Amino acid sequence: MIGKLEEIAVRYQELKNIIADPETLKNITRYRSLLRELSEKEQITEKFDTIKSLEKQLAETRLLLADSDPEIKNMAAAEIAVYEKKIRDLSGQIRMLLLPRDPNSGKNIIVEIRAGTGGDEASLFAADLFRMYQRFCDAEKLKNEVLSFSETGLSGFKEIIFSVSGNSAWDKMKFEMGTHRVQRIPRTESSGRIHTSTATVAVMPEVEEAEFEIDPDELRIEVCRAGGAGGQHVNKTESAVRIIHIPTGITVSCQDDRSQHKNKAKGMKILRARLFDLYERERKEKEDSVRRKQIGSGERSEKIRTYNFPQSRITDHRINLTMHNLENFIEGGMQELIAALQANESEMLLRAVPAQKTA
Repeated sequence: MIGKLEEIAVRYQELKNIIADPETLKNITRYRSLLRELSEKEQITEKFDTIKSLEKQLAETRLLLADSDPEIKNMAAAEIAVYEKKIRDLSGQIRMLLLPRDPNSGKNIIVEIRAGTGGDEASLFAADLFRMYQRFCDAEKLKNEVLSFSETGLSGFKEIIFSVSGNSAWDKMKFEMGTHRVQRIPRTESSGRIHTSTATVAVMPEVEEAEFEIDPDELRIEVCRAGGAGGQHVNKTESAVRIIHIPTGITVSCQDDRSQHKNKAKGMKILRARLFDLYERERKEKEDSVRRKQIGSGERSEKIRTYNFPQSRITDHRINLTMHNLENFIEGGMQELIAALQANESEMLLRAVPAQKTA
């Protein structure tokens, strides 16, 4: 750990010199990246310097324990306790700062919700999840925008795709990826039997065009008349857009907007996120196709969370946490569970960071 902190201190001085060089300002993207790194290294270096100063004072104070004057020995013991506590607190703060930074932290996201097993009830549950996320985003001051959707006759969704914008979008929503299971009596059930249905959620970082370029020659773009409700304008205008990425076969369709240009822009945003997600997974040598590891197959046996309406219970199976406030949760009150998931993630990461030893 000491060696790691010494390396960070050296890098901090290097960064100060690099940023002071006028040439660095010629590449504004690199300059901003270096500033972020400098800020991170500065926090760690300052705390490390404070620890070294405290440890020096601690060592000097320990010498006073050999003094023949009991009063001096007692004062020294009290000071030692204070120094040791300060060092422990700073060491804990450094460990938190040393946690590996999520590369997607701070990014906007694209969320895809799909009805899984359960027919009409699954599509209604997908709609419930979408409304839950909308309310949560509103409470957290996160902007959300529908990019594409496919409705069912019962006001449910076969699929709905939307974006979430804001600095905390990824950090708060990334835990939603996976299969969600609901247990309740469907509104279409006359006998009052409880049914089990599922919906799958994929959460992907939004990728800027400059970050991930798509070869236009690899795309086939088809324009057609939008289907479904929408009045005369929809029937007469070819505004719906379908984009096919030929090498992978990934297809995106958008007809939510009356503007062909806007539908194409939304489609490209979704396609870019899906392709980036796919290539990242291949790079990390994970199996299955795009988002397969995230959302599973939608079978009832694969789940990250269960929503039990008769018992007003939510259970997150990843951390074995059960809460009995389903009504509030489904209205967007997800903060307590997300905080628990974030704490669990930090705890697991901290286990890989060795504790700081004091002198």
